[in-house]
Amino acid sequence: MKKWLLLVVFALFITGCGNQDDSKSKQKDTKKTLKKVSVVLDWTPNTNHTGLYVAKENGYFKDAGLDVDIIMPGEAGADQLVASGKSEFGVGYQEGVTQARIQGVPLVSIAAVIQHNTSGFASPAAKNIVTPKDFEGKSYGGWGSPVEKSVINSLMKTQNADVEKVKIVNIGDADFFTAVKKDIDFAWIYYGWTGVEAELRGEKINMIYLTDYSEKLDYYTPVLTTNEKMISENPDTVKAFVQAASKGYEFAIENPEDAADILIKAAPDLDAELVKKSQAWLASKYKDDADRWGEQKLEVWENYASWMLENGLLEKELDAKKAFTNEFLPE
Repeated sequence: MKKWLLLVVFALFITGCGNQDDSKSKQKDTKKTLKKVSVVLDWTPNTNHTGLYVAKENGYFKDAGLDVDIIMPGEAGADQLVASGKSEFGVGYQEGVTQARIQGVPLVSIAAVIQHNTSGFASPAAKNIVTPKDFEGKSYGGWGSPVEKSVINSLMKTQNADVEKVKIVNIGDADFFTAVKKDIDFAWIYYGWTGVEAELRGEKINMIYLTDYSEKLDYYTPVLTTNEKMISENPDTVKAFVQAASKGYEFAIENPEDAADILIKAAPDLDAELVKKSQAWLASKYKDDADRWGEQKLEVWENYASWMLENGLLEKELDAKKAFTNEFLPE
C-alpha cells in the first residue's frame, strides 16, 4: 500500500513539473510571437499620451499580440519618423498630417486622441486680454510657424481687428509662465496641461479658445498616425494597435486617477499633482460627444483644410478621405 502511494505521489510530482514546464514554454512562445513595434510621441510624456501608457502597463498591447516601445521624437519629429517607416505609429496633429498629404507624404491619421480642439490663446489676467481685438498692441510668443499668424488673424477678423498690430516673437520652447513675465503678453496653449498648471500655481489667466470664434478651427489635435504602407501591408497590426490604444484611453476616461498613476510611474519626473489634475480635466474631453473614442469626421478634415487653403497655408486642396480612417477603431 505504501509503495502504491509513493508511486501515485511521484506520478503527480512529475505531472506537476511537466505542467510547469509547459506553462513556461507557452509563456516563452507567447513572448516570441509578440510583434515588436514603436509609437513615437510628439513631445515629452503628458496626459495626451496616457492611453498609450495604460495600454502598455495593463497589458492591452500584449493581449493584442504587440510589444510596443513608446519613444521620444528627437530632432526628426514624429511625423517624419512615421512617414519614413522608422516608427510604425506616432502622435501627430491634423495640421501636420494635412501638410504632409499635400506634399505627397503618405501619413494617415488613425484615431483622434481628443475629440475637440482644447487649445487657445492664454494671457495673465492682469494683461486684460479678453477678446481677439485685445491682441492689438500686444506681443505674442510662438514657435515660428506661419499657421500662428493665420490663426490669430482669423480670430481678430471676427472683430475687425488688425493682426499687423500684433508683435509676433519666436520664443521656441520657452515656458509659458516664464515668457509672460518678460516681454510676452499672450501665447498659444493647451488648457488641459498649461491651463491646469496655472490653476495649481494660483496664477489667473484669460483663455481665448479657437473654437469660440471659428468652427473650422475645431480640428483634431492630437491624433495617432501611421503610414500608408503599414495600412496596406500590415492592417492586422494597425488594427491591433488602435484597438489596444482605444482600451487604454477608455480606461483613462473611466479611471482618471488610476490612469494618472500609470503615467506618473512611466514618467516619474512629471509633477504628480499636475498629472492628476490634468487627467481629471481631460477625462471627459477624450471622447466628448463622439459615439466612440478616436472617431474622426470627414467634415472636420475638410473644414480645416479649406481654412488652411484660404489662408495660403496649402498649395492645393486636400483629398481628405485619404488623410484619415476610422476602419481600425473598435465597432
